[in-house]
Amino acid sequence: MVNPRTLIIIPTYNEFENVVKMVAKILELKQGYHILFIDDNSPDGTAAQIEIIMNAHPEVFLEKRNGKFGLGTAYIHGFKWALERNYTYIVEMDCDFSHNPSDLPRLVAACEQGADCAIGSRYVKGGRVRNWPFKRILMSYFASVYVRLILFISIKDTTAGFKCYRNEVLQTIPLELIPFKGYAFQICMKYAAIRLGFKVKEIPITFIDRVVGESKMSTSIFKEAFFGVWQMRKMKWK
Repeated sequence: MVNPRTLIIIPTYNEFENVVKMVAKILELKQGYHILFIDDNSPDGTAAQIEIIMNAHPEVFLEKRNGKFGLGTAYIHGFKWALERNYTYIVEMDCDFSHNPSDLPRLVAACEQGADCAIGSRYVKGGRVRNWPFKRILMSYFASVYVRLILFISIKDTTAGFKCYRNEVLQTIPLELIPFKGYAFQICMKYAAIRLGFKVKEIPITFIDRVVGESKMSTSIFKEAFFGVWQMRKMKWK
């Protein structure tokens, strides 16, 4: 494999019902994307389903881990896999269709046009959230306000998990220093990119709550993000 262009990293845990549909939607775009699933030992057979898909689609890859180690470590595993293979653009994406595959070309295009990290944002002009109760929208929105105030950054959607990075960003961020697993990981990656001088751009998207499967949100993930921002302020990036 010589200088492939774009890799989409999708962590999975119990996403058996979504993986086939997700691959189909991404490949329908005909952009030449490669897809890497990072499965955390899903008991529902997600990994076996991905292996079936791989037999028909050589652009799909799978890394299996032997436990449920968290979103942050899954992405770091995927980032290192991507850097070893010299992908130009590396995308983070959920498997539950809260991130619309049709938005992928816009995120990649933003990086092609000069952004170092493009964020699919719910809270910039043109961004929207569907199928969330109003209380949850408020909680998410004001969580981003809280993060902006603590970290002194201007990003509107600080917890967004739909992002495209240029290869150079992930080569530069000291991934081994990032201890977070949930939303705090998403915040920390954006903060690190900004502190290291990279250009971050928000692209409006419509976020749609999952229809199939169970949310991975938990109290511990929320607490990690709430207190983790103070830890981020003390971290040395250069």
